[in-house]
Amino acid sequence: MPPKTFAVILCGCGHRDGSEIHEAALTLWAVHKNGAEHRCFAPNVTQHHVLNHLTGEEMPEQRNVLIESARIARGKIKDLAQFNAADFDGLVIPGGVGAAKNLCTYAFDGPDCAVNPDVARAVKAMHAAGKPIGALCIAPVILAKVLGGVTVTAGQDASAAANIAKMGGIHAPTLHGEIVIDRANKIVTTPCYMLDSRIDQIAEGADKLIQAMLELMKR
Repeated sequence: MPPKTFAVILCGCGHRDGSEIHEAALTLWAVHKNGAEHRCFAPNVTQHHVLNHLTGEEMPEQRNVLIESARIARGKIKDLAQFNAADFDGLVIPGGVGAAKNLCTYAFDGPDCAVNPDVARAVKAMHAAGKPIGALCIAPVILAKVLGGVTVTAGQDASAAANIAKMGGIHAPTLHGEIVIDRANKIVTTPCYMLDSRIDQIAEGADKLIQAMLELMKR
């Protein structure tokens, strides 16, 4: 029997303006650790902005989300426009503030955010096919916006919890390394750096998330 295959959507490189590198790398690690395979995707769009990760200040340059995500994927990545739900058993979106800036506009518009059309299409297609979807850190807000009445977690963040409710979702509080499973919708989420986490706690959450998604694939 061939291994299960996960599509992983990245959103740049670096937690301030792209994918959180620990979350992205440990998601890929967890996929292989649990006997599955992964393929990375990212939207072929310009980043909202580029930030200096030492100072937090905006830099006078532009970068492409797909090209920056290729740093994490070691070049093995495709334009999200090419995503086909039929090719995959699960979909995962690691966090990082870039998920709220480049995959959607949540960082600026809160519950009134718009979601990148290719991201929304991928989420809707996997959900319609009854295939599990995972999201880490702030990325669960994308699932609440696109799908509505799903149960997700943003750790202990009261503002995110309120916004998830405004988008029609249900928020379940969590602590380090914990996951929330919405079995009816086959959604698995974990808080990661929505809490003041250590990298081993990020690994624990990512590992549990992938294991739960693999279990949901059996249903």
